[in-house]
Formats: sequence, structure tokens, C-alpha cells
Amino acid sequence: MATPRVRFAPSPTGYLHIGGARTALFNWLWARRTGGKFVLRIEDTDRERSTQQAVEAIIEAMKWLGLDWDEGPDIGGPHPPYFQTQRLDLYKRHAEKLVAEGKAYACYCTREELDVQRKKAETEKRQFRYPGTCRNKPYDPSKPHVIRFRVPEVGATSWNDLVKGVISTPHDTLQDEVILRGDGMPLYNFGAVVDDITMEINLVGRGDDHVNNTARQILMYQALGYPVPTFAHFPMILGADKARLSKRHGATSVTAYRDMGYLPEAVVNYLVRLGWSHGDQELFTRDELIQKFDLKDVGATAGVFNPEKMAWVNHEWLKKLPDDELARKALPYFRAAELPAEDDAKLRHVCAVARERAKTFGEYVQQFRYFYAPPQLDPKAKDKFLTAETKPVLQAIRDGIAALPALETAALEKLFHGTAEARGVGLGKVAQPVRVALTGGTASPGMYDVVQILGKDETLKRLDDALRLVP
Repeated sequence: MATPRVRFAPSPTGYLHIGGARTALFNWLWARRTGGKFVLRIEDTDRERSTQQAVEAIIEAMKWLGLDWDEGPDIGGPHPPYFQTQRLDLYKRHAEKLVAEGKAYACYCTREELDVQRKKAETEKRQFRYPGTCRNKPYDPSKPHVIRFRVPEVGATSWNDLVKGVISTPHDTLQDEVILRGDGMPLYNFGAVVDDITMEINLVGRGDDHVNNTARQILMYQALGYPVPTFAHFPMILGADKARLSKRHGATSVTAYRDMGYLPEAVVNYLVRLGWSHGDQELFTRDELIQKFDLKDVGATAGVFNPEKMAWVNHEWLKKLPDDELARKALPYFRAAELPAEDDAKLRHVCAVARERAKTFGEYVQQFRYFYAPPQLDPKAKDKFLTAETKPVLQAIRDGIAALPALETAALEKLFHGTAEARGVGLGKVAQPVRVALTGGTASPGMYDVVQILGKDETLKRLDDALRLVP
């Protein structure tokens, strides 16, 4: 068997979508598993919507996920260029070859003429198929025209899909579709076929929304006289309502999850499980995925995107990180929120208490910003816990902390327990007013951790501020 050559060919009309990232991941894993080549190609023939910004965003997201490529637009390779708009001469040559051999023909029908036929089909409640008006007309390159591929009128085209099994498409359901516009721009099917031929792609792995294109493409391979690659059509990713994943289901771009504070390892881990499995195992390192991934284990049914499960996977990955690495990765998120965090013992302590409580770095910042900024007092918590009744408790804790030579856990524990015993109340009656004073709310890590992270000066300042609020 030839060394696998696979590709990912996004259209640069927006950010890298979760579904596209999963397609790229499956191809990348197969190439790495088999010692093959992974090619990145940019299909930018939609000139109105394609942008350089989108190209850069796709490349940035791929690099963040760790899906490196062996050939592509930024690193080159043996089959350049890797942008379709830079390959127009190639499409023209292949199209002219098909015309010369009678396998394609020039179509001189105007848009207006075709629109009339489409409206007639719509009125008659039937699907429009180009009727072959120009099939037998002589080729006159001086007249405005497009190039149409000549589809066999009888028979069917079949292939054995690695994911979906044998699929067959009758030719009478197809039409002589346009392969080259008048401006020399290829249509999707033809451009993809010519690129895959010239880049020696021998396994095409893509979403199963392309199944309807496959028979057309196989016919083009055969007409051009090249071997047909193996096809693997991966199941779609759906939202919880079983509709195709879209923005209404939440964030769908890879970079959105990066910005929310997900680890790339976790995103890769979650995406690979949307359509592929290896027993009951949920968490995989990258090396494990390369060792265990096999296209035969990709399921044929659609995967349902579950944001809660994705957050759980990310949380599990965060919990694996050593304290130093956790803090280093969290630091940019605190700084992006304009909080004065540093890569120091304080941040490592913050991350240590956040590890079990928050599932993303975004949640780290959201839940624990009070360690770096004045707390925002919850009105209900203030009214309930910062009262004349609790004032003596706050004062006792304030004075006790001021007298401590160091904020050691044993000393703080003795102070809080002693204050509770002296007043004949439970520990919660002491800790909760202090918690509200220091964090602004009623939920936080343990009070000894909170005091230690804030430090003596900031703790005393916040307790003094709270005492001034109490009647």
C-alpha cells in the first residue's frame, strides 16, 4: 500500500470551525499513525468571502491545536502553490484536456436562460437538472462560456467508503455540472479533484456532507485518467437539538475555546471522541491517540456536541498539570482581564485552590478575580452577614490576624476556632462573615487559603473596609 497522503482543505471565509478542526484532526492522526504526509491546502476560490485574516486565523488555530502539516502555504512542499487561486493555469489545462477528449464541453447558456429553466422546474415542482443544451455544440473559445463535465447518462458510480461502507450514486441523479467558470475559476468538485491529483492525495477524509460530491469527483478522476483515492466520510457534529452545529448552540470556533481558557490537549481529546472511540477510555494523550487511532473505528452516526462534557474533559486535563505549569498557563488570562497577576507564589496558590473548582482558565479569572481586585460585595450576602451582630466576630478575626507573626495554617485555624468557641457558635458563623468581607460573596476556597493568598496587609484592609460598612 502506498504511503498515505491526506489533506485538510479549508475555505478561508471565517474562523476554523469545530467540525473542520475534527476533520483536520482525524486526517492528521491517520498521517501520524501511518507515517504518511498531512497536507494543508487553502481553497480560496470564493473571492468575495475569502480573506487573508481568515487564512491567518485558520493557521493560528491549527498551530494552537498542535496539528502541524508536512506541506502547506507557509512552509511549501513538492506540490506548490497551496492556494487554489494561485493554481488557475493548472485547472485550465486539465479542463481543456477533458474538452479535447470529449469528456467536457463548452456551455454558452446565459445566466438568464438558465434562470428561466430553473423557474420552470420550480413551477413544475421538479428538481432542475441542466438538460444538456450545449452538449453537442462545437467548441468556440471566442464566445463567453463555462466548461461543463459530461456525466454518463446511464449506470451508476459506487465506492467503498472507509466509514460508511459501499455507496452507489445513479448517474441519472447527476447533471453535467460546471467545472470551470468563464473567469477561469474552478468549481469545488473539479478544483478539489485536480488539486488532489497533482498533490498525490490518496486518501480523502472529510465530513459526510460531501458524500453527494463523491460520485461526481470519482467520474472526474476516471475521465482525467488518474487512480481514484480512498474516501472516508466522517459523521457530522450536531447540537443537542440534533441540528447541524451552529452559533446558536454556543461557541463553534476553535479560537473561541482557546480564548475561554481551554487547553489544546483537551479540545483535541474531546473532538476525537466525537465520532471515534477506543473502548471506554475517555482521556487520551496525543501519543496515545497516534498509537490507537484507526479510521475503521470511526462511527457512521453523527456525534452530538456537549459543552458540559467538553468542559469536564478540560477540567480533567487542568487537574493533571503541575502547579508551576498550571500557573504559567493561567497567567495570560488574568492579564487579559487587566488583573495585576504575576508568575509567583501567589498565582500558584490561587491556581492550586482553583484546580478543583474551575473548569477553564476563564473560570479561574471569573471566580477568583477578587484575589487581585477589590471584591464586589453581593448585596444579599452583605445584608445577611455584615451586620451589627457579626461585627464583634469580624473585629476579633481582624485583631487576631494583625497579631500573628505569620499566616500559618495552624495559627489561622487556632484563631478561627478560638473565636467561634469564645462566642459559643459554630465555625461557619465566624467564617462566613469573614468570607463575605474578603471575597464579596458566600462561596470561596477555605478561609485559611483566602487569607494566605491575600496576605496580611490586604486581608486587614478588607476587614477594616467591612467593619466600616457595619452599622
